[in-house]
Amino acid sequence: MISCGDHSEFNEYKTLENSAWKTEDRLVFSFKVKDTIVPKDLFINIRNNSAYEFSNLFLITALKRPDNSVVIDTLQYEMADALGKFLGAGFSEVKENKLFYKEHNIFPLLGTYSLEIRHAMRRNGNVYAMEFLKGVQEVGFSIEKINE
Repeated sequence: MISCGDHSEFNEYKTLENSAWKTEDRLVFSFKVKDTIVPKDLFINIRNNSAYEFSNLFLITALKRPDNSVVIDTLQYEMADALGKFLGAGFSEVKENKLFYKEHNIFPLLGTYSLEIRHAMRRNGNVYAMEFLKGVQEVGFSIEKINE
């Protein structure tokens, strides 16, 4: 396998116990920004297995800046094709999806940021988020230099 380590400025994963993402699990990634000029690509990385029941994934993110302002996003990603085959890379039942969070992002301030990620998956007709989202083994966050 070829690593994209040359372009990676930050890369961290959180492992979920029993491959189940609990509703109350808010995964937090803290990182330092030392450059407010050069744009970067930001990714949310999901490792799921065959126990994942859905073809999509809804996430809510909260990006906290050094000045304590917060940018909140609701995101939707496709996790499987029309035939139900999981997208992503991997030869085993575990698939890794590298999902764009922000493209060509320029951080406005120097200092420490934190990104909080939580799932927002619900069953059809249900108002409340699922207590356990099965099949998600790890959630990661990465920041990469743009390869131009």
